[in-house]
Amino acid sequence: MARAVAKGLAYLGLGAFAVMTTYPIVWLVMSSFKTTQAFQLDRLGLPRRWMVDNYVQAWRIGQFDVLMGNSLLYTAVSTAAIVVLSVAAGFAFAKLRSRATPLLYGGFVIGILLTIQSIMVPLFLMATRTHLYNTRLGVLMVYTAMGLPMGVYLCTEYIKGLPDSVIESARLDGAGYLTILWRIVFPMVRPVVTTLAIVTIPGVWNEFMLINVLVSDNALKSLPVGILRFSGALSSDYGKQFAGLVIGMLPMVVFYLLLRNQLTKGVVAGAVKG
Repeated sequence: MARAVAKGLAYLGLGAFAVMTTYPIVWLVMSSFKTTQAFQLDRLGLPRRWMVDNYVQAWRIGQFDVLMGNSLLYTAVSTAAIVVLSVAAGFAFAKLRSRATPLLYGGFVIGILLTIQSIMVPLFLMATRTHLYNTRLGVLMVYTAMGLPMGVYLCTEYIKGLPDSVIESARLDGAGYLTILWRIVFPMVRPVVTTLAIVTIPGVWNEFMLINVLVSDNALKSLPVGILRFSGALSSDYGKQFAGLVIGMLPMVVFYLLLRNQLTKGVVAGAVKG
C-alpha cells in the first residue's frame, strides 16, 4: 500500500513538473497566433482568430531564410571539424605519447577555463588584422577553436581506455596511423563522438555573442540575431515577436524530438565509459 502511494506521488510530481515545463512553450505557440490587441485582452486564452500572417511577417522581418542557412552552415561545418580534429588529437595524446604531449595537451585543456567575454577584444583585433572579419571562414575557425578544448579532453580521456594491443596489432599488420585512426579508432569512439556532437550542436546553433563580434554584415549573421530584430520598435508587436521566437526555437525542438533516443544512448554510453 505504502509503495503504491509513493509511486502515485512520484507520478503526480513528475506530471506537475512536465506541465510546468511544457506550458510556457504551449503558451508561446498559442500567443504567436494572436494579434497584439487580442493578446492584451486575453493573455491566457486561445486565439479567436488564428493569425498565420504573424509567421509570414516575422519570417520576412527577421530575414530567417538567410540567417537559418547561415546557422545550418556554421553548425554543420564546425561540429564536423570539432569531432574529426578532437578524435585525431585525442588519439595522438592518448596513444602516441612524447615529451611534448603533456604541454600540448595542457594547452588545449586550459581553453575550457576561458570565457567568451575574456577573449572578445583580442579576437576582434586578430580577426581584423588577419582579414577574417566579416567572413564565414573566420566564424567557422573561431567556432571550431572554441569547441576543441572540451572535445580534445573528452576524446583523449575516452581513447586512453581503449586497449593498446589493438593499436599495436594494427601496426604489426602494416597499418599506418591514419588508417588506424579512420578504420579502428573512429568506430570505437562512437559514444563519445555522439556526446560531443550533443554538446556542440546546440552551443553553436544558439551562439549569440561571438557572431556579433566577428561579423557586421547582416547576410553573414546567424539565427539568434534575427530574433534580436524584434526588439526596439517591434517589442510591442507581440504576435510577430512571439512568432519570431517560435521560428527560432523550432529547429532545436525538432532536433531533440528526432534524435532523443540517440542523445540518451550517447550520453549514457559516454558516462558509463568515463
